[in-house]
Amino acid sequence: MTRKNYGKIGILAGGPSSEREISLRSGKSVHDALVREGVDAIFLDVRSDVCDIIKRNNIDVVFIALHGRFGEDGTVQKMLDGLGIPYTGSGAEASKAAMDKIATKKIFMDSGIPTPRYTVFENGGYDIKDADALGLPIVIKPQLEGSSIGLSVVREKGSLKEALEKAFVYGEKALAEEYIEGRELTVGLLDDAPLPVIEIVTKANIYDYKAKYSDPETQYLVPAPIDEKTSGRVQELGRRAHAALGCRCFSRVDMMMSGSGDIFVLEANTIPGMTERSLLPKAAGATGLGFGQLCIRLIEDALKRCKK
Repeated sequence: MTRKNYGKIGILAGGPSSEREISLRSGKSVHDALVREGVDAIFLDVRSDVCDIIKRNNIDVVFIALHGRFGEDGTVQKMLDGLGIPYTGSGAEASKAAMDKIATKKIFMDSGIPTPRYTVFENGGYDIKDADALGLPIVIKPQLEGSSIGLSVVREKGSLKEALEKAFVYGEKALAEEYIEGRELTVGLLDDAPLPVIEIVTKANIYDYKAKYSDPETQYLVPAPIDEKTSGRVQELGRRAHAALGCRCFSRVDMMMSGSGDIFVLEANTIPGMTERSLLPKAAGATGLGFGQLCIRLIEDALKRCKK
């Protein structure tokens, strides 16, 4: 397939979610890379007016760079399915399942994928003692947010209520998850196959919003300094998680490895960060695939699926 056959590519970025600014960064990086590759690409800052913008700009293929709700929870995918416009990444159902941390947990457990123990808290109707079985520390997360927004690590029981209230700002349900002490690993999937494993090293031993986007001391080790057998196990768990959720083409699966070498899958990201410094592009780069080439690969996958 030659570049001239791609048609007009619309990069959807921004969106109405709490990850809007991060999405704009991803979208601009993708747009600039595609232009350098000689592709007819247009950057589209959207909120909820996707259908009108796509029709007005005569878009042939959509590159989704929308993080968080609306862009990553199946909403925009469903809109594009209705328009019959091909788009990058997972479909509506897989996107919805992966964005919902509670649904993800159930799917992992039903599929025999190791994941930390957890309990669910509902705003206005919970018993704080329900977390006792998980011990301390525990991780509190909103049900439907990405980029570690609303995340807290609770090390003392007296801080639990405050952490739950912080999570409830973003929705009516929160996930309380067993804290796994150890090394943070992530594996990207491309063409449904695992890329090299990355280890994330942070100053505070928690990969929260600050560590991701503003702490210069956060390190990304690619390939991760782990033995070949462990690397293969992480890659296989990433592939299984990607498949169990019904993801297609690409995603990024986050994990923890305990001190004893046990690996636990935390979640999958159907639209991971897409700047040249982001984790999926770093992993692809380790295989010799440049950022622009990666963006082209995702467009080609969308077009192939459309033809089928």
